[in-house]
Amino acid sequence: MYKVDLNSDLGESFGNYTIGNDDKVIPLITSANVACGYHASDPVVMDKTLGMAKEAGICVGAHPGLPDLMGFGRRNLSVSPDEAKAYVLYQLGALEAFCRVHHMKMQHVKPHGALYNMAAKDYELSLAICQGIKDFDPELIVLALSGGELARAAKDLGLRTALEVFADRAYEEDGSLVNRRKEGAMITDEELAVSRVVRMVKEKKVTAITGKDIPIQADSVCVHGDGAKALAFVEKIRRALTDEGVEICALDRIV
Repeated sequence: MYKVDLNSDLGESFGNYTIGNDDKVIPLITSANVACGYHASDPVVMDKTLGMAKEAGICVGAHPGLPDLMGFGRRNLSVSPDEAKAYVLYQLGALEAFCRVHHMKMQHVKPHGALYNMAAKDYELSLAICQGIKDFDPELIVLALSGGELARAAKDLGLRTALEVFADRAYEEDGSLVNRRKEGAMITDEELAVSRVVRMVKEKKVTAITGKDIPIQADSVCVHGDGAKALAFVEKIRRALTDEGVEICALDRIV
């Protein structure tokens, strides 16, 4: 029996600025990655996002990023492993406050944007991030790029590790995500996105941007909540996976 989690990066609005379709995406997913105030979000948005997640009965996790609100956490910053660990701890603490108030248990941690991509290629940085997660709560699941260094570091520290794939992103041959600035980095064809996801889940393969098939493990599929076609993506992907006999459930039941 195939099982997969559907996750989305949510709670990324800020003040008077609204990003994403959180209220529409939340009922269709099983895990929400909630921004913690560094790359996006604010206390009011965090509180509201957890409230919606609780009402929908889905699991929540922290989505810590680099302290770069203006760049939405997508710009690489020169940070030491110790700094990265402290940044992650700080943001976990922020989200945990709202989890306690809403009587919810944090399920997982998924770094955001540049921090996620940097960690996927930097073992020492990943080790520091994972040590911070372990110090905070060793029961937390680390949601990491399939085949990346963050996943390796998490496993080395004995943390539960879920491997993530992306519905709307292209892959390089080494399993890393194609840089957003590169042509073809984003998958905008809904049918192509759906067929790629089904293949990643069932066949454990994906076609890289070069045309070569590469191995991949899909414990969780990310559909971005801020994308123009995010809602259409998640609706069609959920339907296609169900039709293919794949059980959609939270990470806690998978890893």
